[in-house]
Amino acid sequence: MGNKAILYGAIIGTIPDLDVLYGKFIDPLTATDIHRGFSHSLVFFLILSPILGWILQKVEHKQKVNFKEATLFSYLILQTHALLDLFTTWGTQLLWPLETRFSLQSIFVIDPLYTLPFLFFLILSMKKKKQDTKRMFWNRTGLIVSTSYLFLTLIVQSIVLQKFEKQLEQNKISYQEIVVKPSPFNIILWTTNVKVTNGYYIGDYSFFDTKPIQFQFIPTQKEMIDNIEDAAVIKQLKRISEGWYCITQKENQLLFNDLRFGVMNTDSTDFQFSFSYQITEEKGEVKAMELPNKNREQAKKLLGKLWVRLWGN
Repeated sequence: MGNKAILYGAIIGTIPDLDVLYGKFIDPLTATDIHRGFSHSLVFFLILSPILGWILQKVEHKQKVNFKEATLFSYLILQTHALLDLFTTWGTQLLWPLETRFSLQSIFVIDPLYTLPFLFFLILSMKKKKQDTKRMFWNRTGLIVSTSYLFLTLIVQSIVLQKFEKQLEQNKISYQEIVVKPSPFNIILWTTNVKVTNGYYIGDYSFFDTKPIQFQFIPTQKEMIDNIEDAAVIKQLKRISEGWYCITQKENQLLFNDLRFGVMNTDSTDFQFSFSYQITEEKGEVKAMELPNKNREQAKKLLGKLWVRLWGN
């Protein structure tokens, strides 16, 4: 199919993320809950691939594309989309209808060092003629380079995990669970969430650091929702956050904070989380609404702080 295969690949590769469009027609919380669910599952890929294969066979009949090849082509595009998402923080429900979400958390959802080399070699392959053997060579080179970087992130993550664990041991902090993930756009600066009995310790580490890792404590304060913990929306929030949450109160607002994506502001007197939901109760019904605290100005300030922090403490 020549370069048309790249166009088809781009279109098919977008299909799993169309669940965000479906989310526009339901409440925001449920939309968050279903993201990377069924549309990123093995079941969905097995159902959709033959349909896409049949369409491609009809569209590209002049190129003698057969059904088996087109189906495999479609399946590999869909499956590798989900496998790539598996390395990021959000979590991917590969084995839907099981609720388990898989997440290695070794790469940020956007990382130029993964994408740009891949794109560079892809463009090189596109510029070659169909019959040119270098076309496949550059294509494979792009896959090898990008995938090698992906596995490098796992190695780096393992090294950073040991750094955090050593510092926790030196600080005599015993913990139940630890999560280590990269900061946006790089694998030099990493953050951690450490779950303890009554809260969490958060910290960050850069490979340019010269001082010991510092941890900040965030109390869980789950007792603040004891009287409504059986409400459907609270159960949904707990499921979305995968148990990584804390409760805070700000200006008489009761907030459910998802800790998986870190904090926007690390001021211990006024933590601002990337995802917070205001909990309200109307006529006996408990409701949750995501706070619109993510704007362009805040993003610029946060990225500026991250850039400075990346170069060491």
